[in-house]
Amino acid sequence: MTEPKDETTPADASAPATLKEQLQAANEERDQFKDKWARAMADLENFRKRVYREMDDERKYQAAPILKSLLPVFDGLDRAIFAASQAKNFDDLLNGVQLTLKQWESILAGHGAKPITAVGQPFDPNLHEAISQVPSADHPPMTVLNDVERGYTLHDRVIRPSKVVVSAAPPTE
Repeated sequence: MTEPKDETTPADASAPATLKEQLQAANEERDQFKDKWARAMADLENFRKRVYREMDDERKYQAAPILKSLLPVFDGLDRAIFAASQAKNFDDLLNGVQLTLKQWESILAGHGAKPITAVGQPFDPNLHEAISQVPSADHPPMTVLNDVERGYTLHDRVIRPSKVVVSAAPPTE
């Protein structure tokens, strides 16, 4: 007969000797993973809060660059009004306002806004809003005669259509 092997033989020294020790090792590993999971969840929540805070700040101050670029236009208008009040000269006022208008157009172009060319063009309901029609023998019907309020596009989108006066066929007698 062979004798039963002792469970504490050197061959089994690398493995936990008892079921209780195995359970304790598994519980320690579980606790480590649970701690890592809790830390990862806290990091994720902190990340979410930071991103939402940054998005709120971005929305809150998104107009700052355009407002900053518009301030020189208002400064130019102030200077034009001041110069006109000092000189009492219409030509100086007109020149100042024209310079301010050019500055305004430059700022709009710098932000990607372009005026819609309307006068002399065929009426396009995607770009123009007709506010009246005038009979005209000099222009084909549905041709833009006058641009009452200039329209603008931003890249490929109409921001505001041009308000225009459109030609109509002359009355027949």
